[in-house]
Amino acid sequence: MRHPDRFRVTMTGNGADAGGSGAPSLTVTSLRQRNTALALRQIIIAGQTTRANLARDCNLSMASITNIVADLMADGLVAETGSVASRGGRPITLLEPEPEGSYFIGADVGERGVAVELFDLRMTMIDREFRGGRAEEDPEAIARDLDDAVRNLSERNPEAMARLVGIGLALPGVVETAEGGEQTLYAQSLGWPPVRVRDLIDRDLTIFAENGAKTMARAEMWFGAARGADHAVVALLGRGVGLGVVSDGVLQGGTMSSAYEWGHTKIERHGRSCRCGGTGCVEAYIGADAILAAWADAGGRFEGSGWGAIGRLLEADEQGDAVAQAVVADLLVSLGAALGGLVNLLNPQRVIVGGWVGLRLMESLAPRIEQAIRDAALVRAGSQFELHTSAFGGDSVALGAALLPLEALISQPRAVLDLRQTGLG
Repeated sequence: MRHPDRFRVTMTGNGADAGGSGAPSLTVTSLRQRNTALALRQIIIAGQTTRANLARDCNLSMASITNIVADLMADGLVAETGSVASRGGRPITLLEPEPEGSYFIGADVGERGVAVELFDLRMTMIDREFRGGRAEEDPEAIARDLDDAVRNLSERNPEAMARLVGIGLALPGVVETAEGGEQTLYAQSLGWPPVRVRDLIDRDLTIFAENGAKTMARAEMWFGAARGADHAVVALLGRGVGLGVVSDGVLQGGTMSSAYEWGHTKIERHGRSCRCGGTGCVEAYIGADAILAAWADAGGRFEGSGWGAIGRLLEADEQGDAVAQAVVADLLVSLGAALGGLVNLLNPQRVIVGGWVGLRLMESLAPRIEQAIRDAALVRAGSQFELHTSAFGGDSVALGAALLPLEALISQPRAVLDLRQTGLG
């Protein structure tokens, strides 16, 4: 496996052609590469734009944009798709990503199975496969699920697979990348041993991997509720609980990419046992299994342990069931304390809640969740955030995973395309 950071670029500042404190370290080649990445990213985010708008949005000259667009069109990544009238001059040509220019796979990998989705260059989902879903699986079973799903996608979409840049894996744990590029998954909460990410895919694909909460945050940054926010927290609530943090417009990772393991921060001393082996963890109060266990312990009667069971709890709460109301009230206190602590710690502009449990809760309880957060936060910080639901529902994690190979393409289009054409991508 090639190092996922090999093609990554960090784009900071205003994207000017030259100048600024970083200018002396930029060669002509690296400057052109940076500007090309900036332009391609903007075209994909905008969906449709013009050369003039692109020059303005990237803070580049029209001459630079004209040359960059010409190269991107020659590479089959950007297309002219029509025109709009101008004020007395020539019609203005519209630019869009060429959907068939490249393809990407994003996989939402959980302890019970996988959701694998195929995207084109407009980041439109064109096909998907699900595997598992009924019981917890070990890494070997997850690898079989992934292999089966990718094989079926390949058989149905051979032309797309010939232009595939790579596969992004959103994984249920900490993903560390070693100096040489090898990635390892540490899923302590699942009781898994350390897993080489390469071992999860039995195919010659370029693999990119990241924690699932961070891929969800990435999707929200690009196209969703965190777009345009310099500071945001993106909470993923499912069986596990995760977090992505956006600070100064950058998704944070920490020394070894394990930052913001929010689900295993403590909200109660000597509290409930958590599957990570600790006690008092956030996940032990607001994860799906914890919520349903609390309902069962209080005398609730229900079937299942997924979407339907959480829904029945919320329905019982709305219908005035005293047991369900007590469980939901306690859940809101715990969720408010967990998110309110983040508001105090990070002072975000936006708090975004997703994951299948988060979506269920926001659907029924959003005003109460918002009030619980504000009640738990300091008054000033608690007045400075907006609460949002994840923009992409159940697809946000897989979409964010597919953005990992997309970002590789954006950072060095020609290098990635060359690798793809040799069959190594």
